[in-house]
Amino acid sequence: MLFALRRLHSARLYARPLQTFICQTRGRRDDARSRDPDNGLATPVPESAEKIESQSPFYFEAGYAGWAKRPTRPFPPPFFSAPSGSYSDPLSTHHRAVDRRPKVNGQLIRGITCGDDALLVSDNLIGTNDGVGAWGQKEKGHAPLWSRLILHFWAVAAEEDKYGAGSGDGGAPDPVGYLDQAYAHTKEALSEPNEWLGTTTACAALLHYQKNGDAHPLLYVTQLGDCKCLVVRPNDKEVIFATEEQWHYFDCPRQLGTNSPDTPFDNAVLSKVEVQEDDIVLTLSDGVTDNLWENEIAETAVDSLNSWKDGAKTGQDVEEGGSLAMGMRYVAQEIVLAARKIAEDPFAASPFMERAVDEGLAIEGGKLDDISVVAAVCKRRKG
Repeated sequence: MLFALRRLHSARLYARPLQTFICQTRGRRDDARSRDPDNGLATPVPESAEKIESQSPFYFEAGYAGWAKRPTRPFPPPFFSAPSGSYSDPLSTHHRAVDRRPKVNGQLIRGITCGDDALLVSDNLIGTNDGVGAWGQKEKGHAPLWSRLILHFWAVAAEEDKYGAGSGDGGAPDPVGYLDQAYAHTKEALSEPNEWLGTTTACAALLHYQKNGDAHPLLYVTQLGDCKCLVVRPNDKEVIFATEEQWHYFDCPRQLGTNSPDTPFDNAVLSKVEVQEDDIVLTLSDGVTDNLWENEIAETAVDSLNSWKDGAKTGQDVEEGGSLAMGMRYVAQEIVLAARKIAEDPFAASPFMERAVDEGLAIEGGKLDDISVVAAVCKRRKG
C-alpha cells in the first residue's frame, strides 16, 4: 500500500496551481544556486580498481549533464563521512585531505548524483537511474542512495564479467543478470543496521559487438521504468530506437526497491539494437522525456553536436577544442537546458501534460523535475 500511495501523492503534486507556485517561488528560494547544469566526461571510478576493458572493438565517446530541481541530499553515514566542525579537531589540516567521497563496502561509489537521479559514464556502459523523490518525505527515505547504488553495483557486475567475456555464453553480456546482482547488493547494503528506504527506475546501454564477417556494433539496452534510451542517427536526425516506458498507472513507473513488486528478471526489458558508427546514444531521466518529445530531443542532440564541431573547426572556445567526448558533454548540456526551459514554463505544451490530459487530469505546462542526460557516440577503437 505504501508503494501505491507514495506515487499517487507524487502525481498530485503536479496539479497546476501548486506547480505554478513552485515555478514562481523557485527563483527566490534558490538564488544562490548556479543555473548552469552540472556536467562532465567519464564519471569517477576507484583509483585502486583494476581497469577492465571490453573486448568490443567499439567504444563510447561520452559526456553527461544534469540539473537538480533542489539541492542534492548528501549521503548518510556510513556511505559518506561528513567533515567535522568540532573544536576538538586537530590543529593540523591533514584530516581535510581525507577522501570523503561516498563509499560502499570501502569502495568509491561509481557514477554521480543529480537530485534523486544517478548517472554513469564509461567506455562501454552508460546509464541513468531516477530515484522516486517522494521517499524524501518518509522517515529513513533516501531515493538518491538507491538510484546511485544500483547503478554502481550494475557497473561493477558488468566489469567483473568483463562485459560478457567472463561468461560461458559465447562472450555475450548479460545486462539483466548484472542488474539483478546490483539489486541484491543494494538491498543488502541498505538493510539493517544501515536501513534506508527508496525505489528507483533503471536504464542502461552497454556497447558490444556482433561478428558477421567484420565486427559490427551491437547495443544492449536494459529498461525498467520510465527513464529512456534513444538512439539517434545524425544524418537525418531520426530516432531509430527508443525504449518504451513501463507503468503501473499514470506517473507510477515500474521501479526497484522498498515495497515494489518489480524485479529485474520479471520486469526489465532487454533490447539488442544494431547501431552504426557515429550513432548517438542517449540515456535520459523522465525530467527530459516529460518535457521534450523524442523528435525535439533528436533535433537538439544533432544540432548541438554539429554546432560544437563547427566551433572546433573555426577555433571558437570549445573546452580545449579536443576530444569528441567534450562535444557529447555539450550535447547533454543543451538537452538539459532545452528540457528545463519547458519544465519551468507553466503554460508550455509537454508530453507530461499530454499524458495527464489523456488521464482526465487538468494539468498544463512542463513538469519540474530532476533533469539528467548521458550522451554518447559510437566509435571504433583504433588498431
